Amino acid sequence: MASNDLQKFIASRLSLFTNFIAPVLLCLTLTILLLSKIFESKPSRKVFLVDFACYKPPASQMWSKELTMEIARHQFTHLSKEAFLFMEKLLEKSGLGPSTYLPEAFRTTPPNECMEEVRKESETVIFGAVDDVLAKTGVKGKDIGIVIVNCCLFNTAPSLSAMIVNRYKLGDKVVSYNLSGMGCSAGLAAIGLAKQLLQVHNNSYALVVSTENITGNRYLGEDRSMILINCIFRIGGAAILLSNRPSDRHAAKYQLIHAVHTNTAASDSSYNCISSVEDSEGLPGVSITKSLMPVAIKTIEANLTTLGHLVLPLSEKILFIANYIARHFHSENIKPYVPDFMKAIDHIITHVGGQPVLDEVERNLKLSKTDMEASRMTLYRFGNTSSSSVWYGLAYTEAKGRIKRGDRVWQIAFGSGFKCNSLIMKAMRDVDLEENNPWSDEIDGFPVDLKSADGAFPYDFKPSKQI
Repeated sequence: MASNDLQKFIASRLSLFTNFIAPVLLCLTLTILLLSKIFESKPSRKVFLVDFACYKPPASQMWSKELTMEIARHQFTHLSKEAFLFMEKLLEKSGLGPSTYLPEAFRTTPPNECMEEVRKESETVIFGAVDDVLAKTGVKGKDIGIVIVNCCLFNTAPSLSAMIVNRYKLGDKVVSYNLSGMGCSAGLAAIGLAKQLLQVHNNSYALVVSTENITGNRYLGEDRSMILINCIFRIGGAAILLSNRPSDRHAAKYQLIHAVHTNTAASDSSYNCISSVEDSEGLPGVSITKSLMPVAIKTIEANLTTLGHLVLPLSEKILFIANYIARHFHSENIKPYVPDFMKAIDHIITHVGGQPVLDEVERNLKLSKTDMEASRMTLYRFGNTSSSSVWYGLAYTEAKGRIKRGDRVWQIAFGSGFKCNSLIMKAMRDVDLEENNPWSDEIDGFPVDLKSADGAFPYDFKPSKQI
């Protein structure tokens, strides 16, 4: 192309940009800024987390790994040696410590897993946690206007939320919901639902209870994808009291800032990743497929995309966008940029899952050992308590005296569906060690050395691609 032609070509493109593209971009930018201001100015009630309580079972329900295997061999005489060896390796590499909790019903021969015992476990855990949170806050049952209970595997009639209404004699105008089948992320989903309801119901308290039932959901067969549940899940539950009353601002521990929900169930691999099924012998249980890791990371990535827009500083957003554009043109040579969320967050509490799950989250989010401490210690001390595990993790951070006024706390949970939920809260005050914190009488013994959990996990999950 001749020099004059090249100059004319460049001049025409500059003219096009100046006369058309630039004004359009300016208009779009001004429109986005205007809309953002409009939405920012939209009135919204502030929602406070007044307090929460985690149930701690009595010492009589404490099970060591050795006791777990001893009773399993005594009760599961039909299982092969290979199945017991697999269970031993799972327990060894699970990240669970020697003092987690299982139901008393499992100690009898044969185990007493009748409906009465199933109900007994749920009532004991739920009432224990609710009694504690009401005692801590001084709130009366008659003052509670919203009740939400989530329990994945135990679905009964009357519902667990109705059980709370009956026990604490709540008013006939109380709004109650019972969430089932939603897995380990349901607890934060319930908080998100409560937050939305508190935008509608004026001057109200919302009680959220997150739990799981172990007694009625033990798997009795040899399918390795279903044995995982027996070895990792343990008794636990949490009760959380929320309020939109301005008068609770000074008494509350936290203010809820953001609740982000992501659901990838439209994907078959996500939908089938964790599911209630029967094995080849017709024995019921929950199967965890080997695609768990890539499914989990994919769903977490989608959640972080939304969350990042809400919480990340401008510098991190610019780096992320620049990396995205660069990868679009040179995808083979440039690695994805993982924003540093800890520039916007002071504490992260992740759902504990299991040892390999925590390893994947740490690696993909580029978190430090200190960032992961609360979650790893929760898995070690209490096991996987499903949707309530993020509250045991927060209780650990509080017990360590690490929550200071103005700190931002990020809880993230993920589970069947597949779903991922994030909750961002701001501490309203310094939180001191409390007597009824489940860690209060043993926090000085933590963190502990987890070298025993190092090494290959006996169930070969598919590797995930880094975010």
